[in-house]
Amino acid sequence: MFLGKEVRIRRLFNTKSGNILVIALDHAIGWGVIPGIDDIHKTMAKVVEAKPDAITMLKGTAEKIFRPYAGYIPFILKATTFSPYQPAYDTPVAWVDEAVKLGAEAISVGATVCGDHQPELLSQLGEFVRQANLVGMPTVTHIYPKGNLIKKEDWYKEENVKYAARAGAELGVDIIKTFYTGDKESFTRVVQAIPSNIVVSGGPKLPSLKDVFQMTYEAIQAGAKGVTYGRNVWQADNPVSAIKGLKHIIHEGGSVEEALEIAGV
Repeated sequence: MFLGKEVRIRRLFNTKSGNILVIALDHAIGWGVIPGIDDIHKTMAKVVEAKPDAITMLKGTAEKIFRPYAGYIPFILKATTFSPYQPAYDTPVAWVDEAVKLGAEAISVGATVCGDHQPELLSQLGEFVRQANLVGMPTVTHIYPKGNLIKKEDWYKEENVKYAARAGAELGVDIIKTFYTGDKESFTRVVQAIPSNIVVSGGPKLPSLKDVFQMTYEAIQAGAKGVTYGRNVWQADNPVSAIKGLKHIIHEGGSVEEALEIAGV
């Protein structure tokens, strides 16, 4: 591993726990300008105040909104995006050289498997890994089994999540973000099959903060190295408190009840 890549990875992961809490603010193209990111200046300020380990964002947000916080919290540049009209197709919108120029600690690439576009998307992911490795840049993938060749009710099944995560790992991705399978036992088997750092996606907006904390706790107990959450944090009543509760679980090994108390719920 290049020294630069190792330095960047160490900046991303918490030195005490070895885990990572990432807040994603890359939703505007994929999901629309939904509540929570409609006032991106306000949301960014709240997220930075709570000091997660990193923030994922597209280059426009990094350049125009994140600039006042540069150097305060690491950020991950999202280099691809899907849209509401092509939900299973990530297309490149930024490149490795831009990640370097913007000061990102890693570059993130989306990929969908189990669909007609899997060959193209995996080839694209592999090329991003190659280019990132040339400059010592860690790679992240948001990889999910949600292509058109699989039923929606099967997206979260162990064998499909395991397949998606392993595909990313086989391409040399450093951090794999994917679905939580719904229970600690099955997700433990997913983690055991993946020779890369695996983090859990927030997925759809959960009913309550307690549900968010419970999923996080189970994922960490199963061996996940952390989480990357978006809507489940910045659509919460108090995003700052939500992040503090998550940090307690992820970095302190705290319980769901303790996290709820910290969050004031």
